Amino acid sequence: MTALIILVAAVAATVAVGLVLQSRAGKVRASTPSTTGVVDDERAAQFAAAGVTATGRPIVLHFSADWCGPCAAVRRVVEQVVSRLGTDADGLPAATEVELDIDRHPALAKTLGVLSLPTTFILDGALTERFRISGVPSAADLETALAPLLQTGHPDS
Repeated sequence: MTALIILVAAVAATVAVGLVLQSRAGKVRASTPSTTGVVDDERAAQFAAAGVTATGRPIVLHFSADWCGPCAAVRRVVEQVVSRLGTDADGLPAATEVELDIDRHPALAKTLGVLSLPTTFILDGALTERFRISGVPSAADLETALAPLLQTGHPDS
């Protein structure tokens, strides 16, 4: 009888954890801004080594891998949103998409705290992390997160 109670408790705990993780998948979460709002030197060097540069416009950075199935869905959603945003007054893309292979950029992934794939970041024009998404985001959620950054590349706050 004790074994049955333990089994039921274990199944209930597993289901609860699964439901929590599923509810967070694909949700856009605001990142806690650093106290200075400046990208530190180590992170800036890792961004530069990966080819990510401050553009003054928002950047949608997503980590993927060849072996990651859901990463293809993220790629489609991000491409759709970035193309829908169009260009700014200078004829440049309103937002920039950058896809990095986690196997080729493990140090940057570690610095940014990437624990699973796909993981997407929305950076402002100065490379400060503003939002983080684990899983496949909806196009509407991604557009909503980018909206406050589209004016100047920085949030209104």
